[in-house]
Amino acid sequence: MALPCPQLIVLETAVVAPLPAGVLETSLPLTFLDIIWLNSPPVERLFFYRLSPCNRGHVLSNLKTSLSQALHAFYPLAGRLRLTPGTTDRYELHYCPGDGVAFTVTEYDVDVDELVVDGPREVAKILPLVPTLAAEGALLALQATVLRGGLAVGMVLHHAACDGASSTRFLHTWAEAAAGTAAMQLQPTPVVNRSLIKDPSGFYDVCMRAATASTGEWEFAKMSDDKLLATFTLSKQDIQRIKEVVLVAAGEAREPPPRCTSLVATLGFIWSCYQRAKDDDEAIRGGNTTYIAIPVNHRSRMKPDPIPNEYFGNCIGPAMQGAPKAQLLAAGASGLLVACTAVAAAIEEAVSSGTRSPELWGENIREAVMSGGGLLSTAGSPRFRVYDVDFGFGRPAKVEIVSVARTGAMAVAESRGRNAGDGLEVGISLRPDGMRRFQKCFDDAVAWLHHHEIS
Repeated sequence: MALPCPQLIVLETAVVAPLPAGVLETSLPLTFLDIIWLNSPPVERLFFYRLSPCNRGHVLSNLKTSLSQALHAFYPLAGRLRLTPGTTDRYELHYCPGDGVAFTVTEYDVDVDELVVDGPREVAKILPLVPTLAAEGALLALQATVLRGGLAVGMVLHHAACDGASSTRFLHTWAEAAAGTAAMQLQPTPVVNRSLIKDPSGFYDVCMRAATASTGEWEFAKMSDDKLLATFTLSKQDIQRIKEVVLVAAGEAREPPPRCTSLVATLGFIWSCYQRAKDDDEAIRGGNTTYIAIPVNHRSRMKPDPIPNEYFGNCIGPAMQGAPKAQLLAAGASGLLVACTAVAAAIEEAVSSGTRSPELWGENIREAVMSGGGLLSTAGSPRFRVYDVDFGFGRPAKVEIVSVARTGAMAVAESRGRNAGDGLEVGISLRPDGMRRFQKCFDDAVAWLHHHEIS
């Protein structure tokens, strides 16, 4: 039986506005790449830090001051999402001088070391560390929570405002301002210009209809009271073995090997474990095909011209692919080959097609959901460098995307620690029985990798 969660004590609530002032009232129209996320669940992130008690007062004050500095560059995050005046289906981010971001300081009587372990933790125990978007149309809320021996920085963000590349760029800017590093002065200014996203084919209307029709469908796995969250790490050596096994398996099957990057190898491995971890009834129910969805950054591939990496907004689309359940369920090299081949094919197709057919994105997602075969989506990216978000008191001890407990996605990041090399870590949220099955599948599969003879 789960123990009751400690009580969260609110120490301070504030609204932090961008400083120095000077940004005029601004409206940024949502593009077709933004409107897709209109009704999606917000993104919830947690950064855990170890911290000595004597530093906390200064740290909390500095976090607030540096937040106002970072918001000067990312001022749209201080605004609100609203219907464009005089329209019924056009939305915009509206910023008015004086707008700000809710920033809450709390206290939680839990040792930080209890919360940064990789093993399964109760989502209910860490969820209080994540703020809520309380204000109407708010885009961003932040919370700093004092723990025993540490500090947690929580963020909740409306996905219609921007994608993970933009939101983590904001976090890096905030951290560098807090650390007082010269790097902030060298940090490229975000490009706040939605006119860079061209829409000659009227995709906004298509995506608006899809966003309205898909309300609720984004929550592929509903939150339950007993949800657990755990982190599974694949080392550089593990990933290399996956690549070797897939290459040999493709040769034995007389198939062309997939382009098995470290990300493809990791996602394929986790997807195959995830499918095998389902109980027999769940694995048999539904369609014969199960699907994976991976976000792809299209900034460098936008037509007619690429847009800057610093573009602030959404510029991602889903890479989707299905695989036969029976083949994916196969343990060993054959199941791994099927999974990695499907993941590589999804990414290659998304990269080649770009944003030319967004009307198919919603249809593909609904088809995958309605098929009953299951859909595993992906959140985050190792390119975001979340373990480099250092506010001046050290690198994070742990970073979580807590919202995967609502969406059923797997959270992907680079391995933490300076000596982690090229490893990757994945956050998975499941109920207790499912987590036990997944843990066993993962451990058995990693052990098999290093004992399997490759001819």
